[in-house]
Amino acid sequence: MNANEIKQLSILACKVRMGIIESTNAAKCGHPGGSMSAAEMFTYLYFKELNVDPANPKWEDRDRFVLSKGHTAPGLYSALALRGFFPVEDLLTLRKVGSYLQGHPNMNTVPGVDMSTGSLGQGISTACGMALAAKHKKQDLRVYTLLGDGEIQEGQVWEACMFASHYKLDNLCVIVDNNGLQIDGEVVKVMSPYPIDKKLEAFGFHVTVIDGHDFNQIEAALNEAKTVKGQPSAIVMKTTKGKDVSFMENEAGWHGKATNAAEYEQAMKELRAKLAELEGK
Repeated sequence: MNANEIKQLSILACKVRMGIIESTNAAKCGHPGGSMSAAEMFTYLYFKELNVDPANPKWEDRDRFVLSKGHTAPGLYSALALRGFFPVEDLLTLRKVGSYLQGHPNMNTVPGVDMSTGSLGQGISTACGMALAAKHKKQDLRVYTLLGDGEIQEGQVWEACMFASHYKLDNLCVIVDNNGLQIDGEVVKVMSPYPIDKKLEAFGFHVTVIDGHDFNQIEAALNEAKTVKGQPSAIVMKTTKGKDVSFMENEAGWHGKATNAAEYEQAMKELRAKLAELEGK
């Protein structure tokens, strides 16, 4: 990837983060921390990786994306809006009564959402079903699912992994956002999932560990996953919860709360400065 491509993707990731802060602040609730940590992956998926069409979100042969950690809907919504699935200004209706952008993704109301999620552990199972169905129907598409590192404490996740390996779902890519924090604190203290890569390998996955904020590493891992045959792939991405907002970074308290007025101004000031730097202004 050349420097200009990285620059453009970095600008988009910054805008995704701005959308996360703006939407959760408008809602006075939501989950910014884990949305921010996955901003680069959301950006790369929707602007480079996924074969999707915003003008035809139900296109049968599109790639599928399942946000298994459904509480990070603000990040997904922000990426979808920037990609053109719905107006960016609608992000400010997040969690409002009557809004189609509720706290967790709803496939029946949100253009571009392939599965309703929110109950942790279940999204990967639906992704497995999509991948197997695509094989039965001989569809040339790929299925991606994003999980949290706290989410993989759920037993159903590992049942799904066993299923994916058994059925040789090489059209499935499981992504784990390893930011090290969950609602109750450090994942290693709540219920350690480590070593994540070795466990996934033991369940029959081809595994890559990357820096989830590095677009070159994201691209290399996703490209490598497409070459794997006869087994599912997994990407464990090391990330920073609350990335790019100084007072949010590596703070478990920002898992599920919105900014107050002063925090909002500070967060947006930092992100606007980052955006200006990236745009060379």
